[in-house]
Amino acid sequence: MFLQLRSKCPRRFLNGSFVEKIYRKQPTVSPTSFKFSYKLARSSSYQDYKFFSSSSACKLEAFAPLDTFPRRHIGPSDTEIKSMLAFVGVKDLEDLVSKTIPANVRTTKSLSLENGLTENALIKRLRDIASQNKTFKSYIGMGYTDTIVPPVILRNVLESPGWYTQYTPYQPEISQGRLESLLNFQTMVTDLTGMSIANASLLDEGTAAAEAMLMCYSFAQRKRNVFFVDKNCHPQTISCLNTRAESFGIRIIIGDSFNFDFDQYDKDLAGVLIQYPATDGSIYDFSSLAQKIHSLGGQVVCATDLLALAIVVPPGELGADIALGNSQRFGVPLSYGGPHAAFIGCKDQHKRRMPGRLVGVSKDTFGNKAYRLSLQTREQHIRREKATSNICTAQALLANMSAMYGVYHGPEGIKAIAHRVHNLTSILAEAIRQLGYTIKTEQFFDTLNVYVDEGADILIKKAIDAQINLRKVNEHTVGITLDETVTKEDLDILLNKVFSKTSDLQSPNLAEIAKTIKSEIDSRLIRKSSFMKHPVFNSYHSETEMLRYIYHLQSKDLSLVHSMIPLGSCTMKLNATVEMMPITWPEFTNIHPFAPVDQAEGYRILIKELENDLAKVTGFDGISMQPNSGAQGEYTGLRVIRAYHQSKGEEKRDVCLIPVSAHGTNPASAAMAGLKVVPVKCQTNGDLDMKDLENKAIKYSDHLAAFMVTYPSTFGVFEQGVVEACKIIHEHGGQVYMDGANLNAQIGLCNPAEIGADVCHLNLHKTFCIPHGGGGPGMGPIGVKSHLVPFLPGHPIISTGGDQGIGPIAAAPFGSAAILPISWAYIKLMGAEGLTDATRIALLNANYMARRLASHYKILFTNQNGMCAHEFIIDIRPFGKSAGIEAIDIAKRLQDYGFHSPTMSWPVPNTLMIEPTESESKAELDRFCDAMISIRKEIQAIEEGKQLKDNNLLTNSPHTIEVLIKETWDKAYSREQAAFPANYLKERKFWPRVGRLDDAYGDKNLVCSCPPIEDYDFEKQN
Repeated sequence: MFLQLRSKCPRRFLNGSFVEKIYRKQPTVSPTSFKFSYKLARSSSYQDYKFFSSSSACKLEAFAPLDTFPRRHIGPSDTEIKSMLAFVGVKDLEDLVSKTIPANVRTTKSLSLENGLTENALIKRLRDIASQNKTFKSYIGMGYTDTIVPPVILRNVLESPGWYTQYTPYQPEISQGRLESLLNFQTMVTDLTGMSIANASLLDEGTAAAEAMLMCYSFAQRKRNVFFVDKNCHPQTISCLNTRAESFGIRIIIGDSFNFDFDQYDKDLAGVLIQYPATDGSIYDFSSLAQKIHSLGGQVVCATDLLALAIVVPPGELGADIALGNSQRFGVPLSYGGPHAAFIGCKDQHKRRMPGRLVGVSKDTFGNKAYRLSLQTREQHIRREKATSNICTAQALLANMSAMYGVYHGPEGIKAIAHRVHNLTSILAEAIRQLGYTIKTEQFFDTLNVYVDEGADILIKKAIDAQINLRKVNEHTVGITLDETVTKEDLDILLNKVFSKTSDLQSPNLAEIAKTIKSEIDSRLIRKSSFMKHPVFNSYHSETEMLRYIYHLQSKDLSLVHSMIPLGSCTMKLNATVEMMPITWPEFTNIHPFAPVDQAEGYRILIKELENDLAKVTGFDGISMQPNSGAQGEYTGLRVIRAYHQSKGEEKRDVCLIPVSAHGTNPASAAMAGLKVVPVKCQTNGDLDMKDLENKAIKYSDHLAAFMVTYPSTFGVFEQGVVEACKIIHEHGGQVYMDGANLNAQIGLCNPAEIGADVCHLNLHKTFCIPHGGGGPGMGPIGVKSHLVPFLPGHPIISTGGDQGIGPIAAAPFGSAAILPISWAYIKLMGAEGLTDATRIALLNANYMARRLASHYKILFTNQNGMCAHEFIIDIRPFGKSAGIEAIDIAKRLQDYGFHSPTMSWPVPNTLMIEPTESESKAELDRFCDAMISIRKEIQAIEEGKQLKDNNLLTNSPHTIEVLIKETWDKAYSREQAAFPANYLKERKFWPRVGRLDDAYGDKNLVCSCPPIEDYDFEKQN
């Protein structure tokens, strides 16, 4: 029996929600006792709890949970909310919403989600789900192996908010720590692969291979359209290549690269991809093949394994032009496929084509060495529709873990691990031979292909019974890949329980085999060149030193542990500890992405529940969790739209309308999906030019494929015309793609499907609380309406997607599956009302800040009621004439106040876009506003001639300790004004470690690996 009764408790505590009375059967009287559950409102003080529990109107204190979550996530208290509402000039939150969001886009439906769980209840629920995963020992390989994550790195990087809450290092003066670590990653990759340069990571190995293919295509000026893929590459990589190639008209040929007549494609061959070691474990000298491909004008791409390269000749020495792979086995858990940092390196001639982020060495205004992201990281987006890559993010947090793994072990440690893995594989190979099997792999590092007379399925069944996963290669072949976690006991179990043909057969003596075993790798392929010689890889091998190095780098970086990061369109909100806890639970981390599906039942439950919740939040009918970044979500959604049109015989629909204000990834994604970009104008107030949209929809009616729109708009306003815009597109046969970057302003108040979108990608690393990790990981799943569900992406190993699905766009079937528990937990903790409240407070915080700053700065875009959405733009352009001050000067001066800059010069040049998020308190909002108001007074001092235009507090910022303690001080302001412009800074001061960077110098002098050893020579420096 179940009753719902309206509570008599004060409304301000229950916010109008009901108290549920659930009858529980008792031994004596049926049913007489009650279990009460209820939700406290946005209360953030224990005084409110005291009042609640002592209220004569509501005596339920025995059942009151004290670990409710929304009050922890939402920053302002009830009292602060009332004060802010009054300041904005609205009666209540509903009045605020009605004046901010047009009535024609407001949803009439409440979110049909469960009530929010308490933190303790959530942990128990997650424990139950996690327990349904089976953590078997996996020898599946295929680019994923188990690894030992050094606890010092696990605890102090992966589990540290000082590392995982950092933003992409676009403000290098307050990002020197993670930039140094990413430079270590680049150096480690270039050293191990033998390449000239490497970037700061890509999303996964499959997409890295696709990026490399397009580099070859670009190098051939798009005139060569054949790309050869060796059949011995990982199957998921081959599938990712096929998906990406289709949109560019690239012809993929799969075959045996060592027995193929390439001369027939001498005019068309853009490049060749080989796997080294191959997916079956084979190691071949491909130097002659490389010479042949180069003679035909093609490029050689090598997918490889960093650990193997510690003992085998690197690809660069064999003639490869590009090397790529997955750094996962360098100290990052399996995690059901991700997140992991892929790597890509290339020869110098390709460096301007290399996608993603590249950390370079530059200098600051005082001549000190300093690190920065090179201009190249933004070049693809500057190219817009001419781009060959839409990479917007990376896997910075995981790249930092792998870099730290390299630093901790050093070159000798890495070699020792590699030799141990190889030796164990050699011992196992000999033992298996002694049991009567044939090893098909002639030269190997860590992987064996074993021929099984009785059939692969029989052996795999025996392995499953022993809680072991092997790879089924074909009907009579199994694959075994060893890793650094394998022990002698593991080999004994493999031999006795899996490969032993009879119970009375004596198991081979592994100790005896070990005495005589020799490497089966050809001596010509044994690495002779050194690597990782830089001092950073040879200095921190004790845990004490490693711990200090990690914290030394962390101390150079501003993150959410220090202050709000008010980046417009980036949504830097609370990443709650309770949400983060499960990502390192072994039940989630110790699962291979290609393990049998019944071993990932916990993941299946969690993913299905998250898909259902996201569908309810957005109004869509189907969700794909595969895209592992927002930009990947864009690309996936557009590919799904194209597949839908093609299924109807409308291949000619290839035009995509995109507003000029769109994210740079939008046109880049459209180009990658094979669409022609047609820009749509915006009006001076930032609204979409509806007349221009309609004219272009009519003009391209027969060819219209899609319209990409961000909502609220890129200018931070809910446009009234969005519903009409969707109708126009649909009337002309197109589909509407909504960029989900600003979804944090929609949840519970409106939704993309009702507005008229057919597809929307969801930035889980923004709205749904996955942390930014210093520039990744992220997830960008897409929601689609029912007619597009059949076209969602599939996967060659684990079934996903629809019956007409496009191919995979990520290497793993569910992208970066291990971070999905974060978003799952956020939704479960907040519940329907909590999520809606979060949206309301996001709108309130932004409007409060805009109102506070409006008398000091011009707010560029608001609606007819003077309201912004969850973000707003302030105009810095007038100060260029009045004081010689640009947006970058305010951004750097904010560092002196202990803040990260808002988004600079986008979507309008020389402006700042501010987004506070709902998780910041009024005190923090005021602290930032006070800093901005103080900076405005500093600008005024320049305007009034009290400060020089070329020598002032802003143009000289940020101010480091080094410059402040110099004996001479030639500034027209005091040292105190420079370092402590606000009183709170005397207690809470974050010091930028370098002065303002010289970007022009860095672009002209591109150095993207650790500085030479000479820079560390003590005698030289002194």
